[in-house]
Amino acid sequence: MVLRNFLFGLGLLIAGVGYAQMPPYGGKLKPEQANIDVRHYTIDLALNIADRSLAGYAIVNCDLKAPATGLLFDLMDSFRISKVTVNGKPAEYTHEHHEIHISGSWPAGPAVVRVDYAGHPMIAKRPPWDDGFTFTHDSTGHPWVAVTAEGTGGKLYFPAKDHPSDEPDEGVDMTIAVQKGLVVAGPGLLAGVKTSGGLSRYHWKTNYPINNYSIVFNAGDYTVVNRSYTTVDGHTVPMQFYVLKEHAASAPHLLEMMEHAAHIKEKYFGEYPWAKEKIGLVETPHLGMEHQTMIAYGNKFHYTTVGGQDFDWLMNHEFGHEWWGNKVTAGDWADYWIHEGIGTFGDVLYTREMEGEAAYERYFQQVAPRIRNDKPIVLGKDIEEEEAYQPDIYPKGAFFMHTLRYVIGDSVFFPALKHLATDSAITYTHTANTADVEQLFSKASGVDLSPLFHLFLYTTQKLEIEVRQTAPGVYNIKLLNIDMPLPLDITTDAGTSRQMVDNKKGVTVKSAAMPLVDTRVFYLKKVIYE
Repeated sequence: MVLRNFLFGLGLLIAGVGYAQMPPYGGKLKPEQANIDVRHYTIDLALNIADRSLAGYAIVNCDLKAPATGLLFDLMDSFRISKVTVNGKPAEYTHEHHEIHISGSWPAGPAVVRVDYAGHPMIAKRPPWDDGFTFTHDSTGHPWVAVTAEGTGGKLYFPAKDHPSDEPDEGVDMTIAVQKGLVVAGPGLLAGVKTSGGLSRYHWKTNYPINNYSIVFNAGDYTVVNRSYTTVDGHTVPMQFYVLKEHAASAPHLLEMMEHAAHIKEKYFGEYPWAKEKIGLVETPHLGMEHQTMIAYGNKFHYTTVGGQDFDWLMNHEFGHEWWGNKVTAGDWADYWIHEGIGTFGDVLYTREMEGEAAYERYFQQVAPRIRNDKPIVLGKDIEEEEAYQPDIYPKGAFFMHTLRYVIGDSVFFPALKHLATDSAITYTHTANTADVEQLFSKASGVDLSPLFHLFLYTTQKLEIEVRQTAPGVYNIKLLNIDMPLPLDITTDAGTSRQMVDNKKGVTVKSAAMPLVDTRVFYLKKVIYE
């Protein structure tokens, strides 16, 4: 997700947190929903732009892990349900507090739940930071509709098991009917368009698992600008930009930049995750969002330069979420930093590729003093999205990856990072958490890294380093608040050397001048001189 301000390469991503009051997304999974494993969503809706309303149905194909006497799905109260069926039979239900409680008795195994409904979706006040529908017009007067749902989830407009731990393993079929002449952009591949009675029905289909907040659509006076991309593994993937017709001339250059970004991301994270579908962009009236295979783009083709080439920070950042957030998905919003922190670290790796190691280090040197550090990155377990979304998940999460790289070294770090992005145990149909990340890097390095993860992710402490003079020209340097040895760059009058330092004996150095530690800034630290 984007922040209010993004100063790429020159400083901190300064977060603008503050959603409007919304029903919670995530948190502790309710028992009725824990028993449900969603396999597939079918969504079939007609969009009435003039009335700002939706009408139609949704089908949830799921497996019940155990016999059930109740089913629970989420749908906002602004919709009115006309009928609910389970396995083709009418079922009793209540719909209040944004929850659909369905009464009955069902055995373990497959179940098919259909909900017919209609109503007015929530309107976004300040998208993408506030969720909802945006109804507006482009500069030529054509209707333009966008949907953002990261803080609220799929229940914004369709019945869902709205929890990050459960994505539809077998994907989604989404059919959206709009007035003839408009184009609907969605996730996956376009399965077909049927026009009759003044309406065009766009059927989008993805066979991949997908997080609920990426099951969205956009509608407008779009044309499609195409390009072809060959992945690092040799697969040919269509690149498609659903761009307003008035901006079509600007689309090819942005797709060129996107192709360049894809090559760099594949170098570090492995093949583009959705190679059987598409690399997609859709122009939106809001700034942007990481919707799977159809990234929302509203940066208005405003470019800077990195390495002497045009660069679009919004496209690059949101595109990185195809790996971090969409493929590697946190099953608990408590681990949100995996999406945004590692994604932001990937942004800086782009700078490293284009401008070199010094530019990469300079980024983190400038970011370090601006990290707020007012609450931990990981707040516990069973956290709701609104609570988990805080400024530091971006820069401090990225800085932690920078620290981790320094601690274990490039020969271990970069293969482990790619392993994290490609491990079948924590990608696609499986979700990930912070413990998974720690265990993977610990195993790769042969070092128990849990103290490092704990200090920087679960607390607001900085690494405390004591530099104590023990005799004229003699100094002892040791760690104070972490029980594991760490490498430190120590600078004396003889130069800079990398030494392993612990919290017991520390290391002794000789220097005519006071030693300096970590001058290249690999740690968030507090140096205490005694």
